[in-house]
Amino acid sequence: MDYKKTLNLPQTRFAMKANLPTKEPQQLKAWEESGLYAKIREESKGREQFILHDGPPYANGNLHIGHALNKILKDIIIRSKQMDGFDVPYVPGWDCHGLPIEHNVDKKLGSKKKEMSKADIRRKCREYAGNFVNIQREEFKRFGVMGEWEDPYLTMNYPFEARIAKECGEFAANGDMFIGKKPIYWCCSCQTALAEAEIEYADHTSPSIFVKFPLKGDAAEIDASLAGKNVSFVIWTTTPWTIPANLAVCLNGEFTYAFVETDGEVMVVAKDLLEGLMTSFGKESYTVLFETEGATLENKVCRHPFIDRDSLIILGDHVTLEAGTGCVHTAPGHGADDYITGLKYGLEPYSPVGNNGCYTEEVGEEFEGKFIFKANAELIEKMDACGALVKHNEMSHSYPHCWRCKKPVIFRATPQWFLSMDNTGLREKALAEIDKVEWIPSWGRERIHGMIANRPDWCLSRQRSWGVPIPVFYCEKCGEVHADQASVDKIYDLFKEHGADIWFEKEAADLLPEGTVCGKCGHGTFTKDTNILDVWFDSGVTHSAVLNDRDGLKRPADLYLEGSDQHRGWFHSSLLTSVGKTGKAPYKAVLTHGFVVDAKGHKMSKSVGNVVAPKEVINKYGAEVLRLWVASTDYRDDVRISDNILKQLSDAYRKIRNSCRYMLGNLDGFNPDTDRVAYEDLRDIDRFTLARLATLIERVTKAYETYEFHTIYHSLNNFCTVDLSSFYFDIVRDALYVEGTDSAVRRGIQTVLFDLVDAIVRMMAPILCFTAEEIWGHMPDFEGKKESVHLMAGAEPKAHWKNDAIIERWERLVTLRDEMNKALEKARSEKLIGQNLDAAITVTAKGETLAFLESFSSELKQVLIVSDLTLAEGDAPEGAFVSDEVEGLAVQVASASGDKCERCWTWSPSVGEDGERPTLCSRCRGILDRTA
Repeated sequence: MDYKKTLNLPQTRFAMKANLPTKEPQQLKAWEESGLYAKIREESKGREQFILHDGPPYANGNLHIGHALNKILKDIIIRSKQMDGFDVPYVPGWDCHGLPIEHNVDKKLGSKKKEMSKADIRRKCREYAGNFVNIQREEFKRFGVMGEWEDPYLTMNYPFEARIAKECGEFAANGDMFIGKKPIYWCCSCQTALAEAEIEYADHTSPSIFVKFPLKGDAAEIDASLAGKNVSFVIWTTTPWTIPANLAVCLNGEFTYAFVETDGEVMVVAKDLLEGLMTSFGKESYTVLFETEGATLENKVCRHPFIDRDSLIILGDHVTLEAGTGCVHTAPGHGADDYITGLKYGLEPYSPVGNNGCYTEEVGEEFEGKFIFKANAELIEKMDACGALVKHNEMSHSYPHCWRCKKPVIFRATPQWFLSMDNTGLREKALAEIDKVEWIPSWGRERIHGMIANRPDWCLSRQRSWGVPIPVFYCEKCGEVHADQASVDKIYDLFKEHGADIWFEKEAADLLPEGTVCGKCGHGTFTKDTNILDVWFDSGVTHSAVLNDRDGLKRPADLYLEGSDQHRGWFHSSLLTSVGKTGKAPYKAVLTHGFVVDAKGHKMSKSVGNVVAPKEVINKYGAEVLRLWVASTDYRDDVRISDNILKQLSDAYRKIRNSCRYMLGNLDGFNPDTDRVAYEDLRDIDRFTLARLATLIERVTKAYETYEFHTIYHSLNNFCTVDLSSFYFDIVRDALYVEGTDSAVRRGIQTVLFDLVDAIVRMMAPILCFTAEEIWGHMPDFEGKKESVHLMAGAEPKAHWKNDAIIERWERLVTLRDEMNKALEKARSEKLIGQNLDAAITVTAKGETLAFLESFSSELKQVLIVSDLTLAEGDAPEGAFVSDEVEGLAVQVASASGDKCERCWTWSPSVGEDGERPTLCSRCRGILDRTA
């Protein structure tokens, strides 16, 4: 007889090979066809809401690995909160306006652009952005991310553009905005102002020059020792092109300045820098004639090195001793500190540079029309020729570049619209709101607090076409700005119906309420503003355009989650726009993640060749492994990825999958509603496993609540490989396969296996959403089982599973088992036995240890998976394995007596006693008799 057929071998249609790249798209299609997301929304009605508000990615290009990290993190949170009993609608969105899109459209249009109107260019930009929204939407869905994909928010949608214009218009109407000429980041290539968040830093080589500014008037007025001397203040700069815009030399009032005579002239530098500077200048011989505090030199006057213009000596706290001379070249039109300090002295923000980066006629014929960076060399030559140049070399340093064209930017003063940080107390209110928000990690609070505390007024205007216009008008007669609530409301209604394009298609009279007149002079004809808004304002008002305007959402959001760079980006702009309008932060908590880097911690770069594309990962491993990668990392720091890391995660995934497959196979024929064994009738090992499961569920639940997903990955992986595969499965395999199908022992194990897989599949569902659904489809049906695991509640431990006493007792046995297994491993290595069932062991112990083992006497053979086991008291017999860890414990391993049972593979003297079934042991004969 083939006794194999009498065994309860695992049976399941759940595949061993995951084949994720093929199966996942099928699962996505099934979810879509079944309307799963809509069912989840329906199921959630009436629950407490949890809103994770999506920061919009830019609708330009394919998704990179950073997008995968961000969106998968969000999806894990959304799914876990949903299973935790919340209503969690997720509305993804896209940032659709701005320079990068317009830049790419410009390249495509080429020379055709010159013949096109702004409205035509905007239509092309809208088409371009729409195309990438569709491309990225499918890529996000392929990650397994669920949400309102058919109704996302787009900043270029008409109602959204209307909301942006309304928010901006009301800031203008309330006096929070002003026109000012201030130095701002300017890209000469893209010919537009840039926000700080649109700046990237990269290494750049610049000229480094030291230049003399001769003192005007009689130097003896400062000190008699200077009478008749040629005195010059020496400045240092890496931007020679700004020298034509110099209006002052700035000192620190608290520093001591030395008047140093060398080679027949007197140089003025900070005393603390004197020695190093003289060495650098090659001045071996010099004499300090006079020293004085910087404050005593305020309002002295110098001559510009080559322009017939004065340069005032002024004071500023930004002057340091870290580099340079302690005398700072000051061009108020080309530097933030220069501008702020210049205001105190009535210096205008003079900037003789045009939009294209070329000098204007203000600098004179010699340099007019020349590109500023190319003019550096000629300027240095001119200063050298006139005797003003002290030293010139080159230096490499970190320099701001445009995020789009990657070219160096400049600071340039131009008339721009600004949102005031202080006129109506915006800064103070924003700082107060920061303290009411939970920042995860906690250092995020200090970071954004410092940024808000020290930031300048927000430059809102941009000189481009593709964006939302600043909805203000100017009186044609007196130039007065017109922005009132009536005009804001009219624009809002027009934009909702026609989009912002109407601003570029209609005259001012068509956009204003009928009868509008200038509040200053009463004139009735107006012109429109020609600027568009900074795109950070667009995304910064999503709290209003999405959370407030959409049904079924709420403000403030429970969570904003983006990369750590968004402290100066979306978190920042959202805070200012929300506090500016409502006085409140738009979020209750802000969570940040790091950047994705390669295995060595290096930034990803196409030129280096270390870029990992999510599409390639999915094609090779499946989205599930990508999701596991996200969950396995402490994402609050930079996150490493490589093919080797992904291979390791693929192996870990396989172990988790195989553990679940083993449980499913052994649940064949089990009905959870009718075959379940009561807890009090379970064996100790089964109850110990449920107690361990309860601990796991509590740990995982807490980890989801605190967003510690790497804890979940490591806990699940460890539980499946150590607690289950290497312990529980190993021990109960014999009973599962050999005992009668309906026996109490086997049904008890199946009860535990069902509770295990039911809990594990729910715990893994937010992370391994595809695999959890596949497992769910192969689990036995039971009362309350819904069509999808994603419609179910999360795992919850039953109160009676928690049992500290049984955990303490069995964990001690596990430690003793590990020691006894060392003896079996030694016997295997010495070829005494082939596998544990070939062994009969004698365990020698003393006192309390022996008594403890005797309390398990009926279970020890199964726990150690040996054919025979004897407990003995006394000293270790000769040749026995002696434990180093447990005092007095020794194990003697011998070959089991009798013959090997054909059915259960246990060695027993009872094999051969039954003439009709000579290959079976007495246990197997009894089982077959009972099930006949």
